[in-house]
Amino acid sequence: MQIENQDASKLTSICKRIVDSNAFNRFIVGLIVFAGVLVGVETFPSMWERYGQLFHLLDALVLALFAIEIILKIGAQGRQPLAYFKDGWNVFDFTIVAVCFLPLGGSYAPVLRLFRLLRVIRLITVVPKLQLLVTALLRSLPSMFYVCLLLFLLFYIYAVMGVMFFSANDPVHFGDLWLSFLSLFRIVTLEDWTDIMYLQMYGSDDYAGYNQITEGLEFAPKAMPVLSVAYFTSFVLAGTMIMLNLVIGVIINGMDEAQKEVADRSLHNMLTKEKEAPTREAQVAKLKQRLEQITEELDDLA
Repeated sequence: MQIENQDASKLTSICKRIVDSNAFNRFIVGLIVFAGVLVGVETFPSMWERYGQLFHLLDALVLALFAIEIILKIGAQGRQPLAYFKDGWNVFDFTIVAVCFLPLGGSYAPVLRLFRLLRVIRLITVVPKLQLLVTALLRSLPSMFYVCLLLFLLFYIYAVMGVMFFSANDPVHFGDLWLSFLSLFRIVTLEDWTDIMYLQMYGSDDYAGYNQITEGLEFAPKAMPVLSVAYFTSFVLAGTMIMLNLVIGVIINGMDEAQKEVADRSLHNMLTKEKEAPTREAQVAKLKQRLEQITEELDDLA
């Protein structure tokens, strides 16, 4: 029994040493990148026709290596293999690999291809800096909700104003509330927003804009140079400049919290290891006790 425990402990130590090594982590990163490139190359019909069998073989090899990685990580947990699933990133990895093993075909083939593509996202699980960024984004979601709510209120007010002011002159962009929302989204992304502003400044009869489908629409052209400039510039300043800075500020705050959490976790792990590590005196006492047991066994044999 003791020999079996020693073998299990030795196997756990080997798995842990492999999983924690830099060479293993670099290999997994390279494997994930290779899997992503492989999925991308398969989208070319000419390449698939010529090397389809090779692609199947390489995909099976990649999947087998990912499965070995999971087995090693579970083995590194020792007598508590389920501890592997306490980490959300590990659950994500396991789910993607497990689904790729399912014999999906026919109408479910796109689902399998999607999960094969999602293996690229596993870079997040093996690159700590990417984990930090994702953690910061997730921590920012509660605050981001209120920023988005404020942005929606801004959009709604300006969308209603846009319909009231510009629907007769420009029904293409402000014909109803939904078109107004869509136009404001275009403006807030700064996608040629001046073209929409010029339509209101000079009137749709003098400035036709471009790429506008006007069939079946009724126009009442009217130039509004002062109102349009005030409307569009104020919206760009509020929606793009102020709101964008608010979003950046929320994300930076989340990044600071994530970095602090990582630092606290690292400090906790270090203190835990130091606390659990046996002192030199305890090691010497344990060796003496073992030596005495061996001596007694030898005396009994004699």
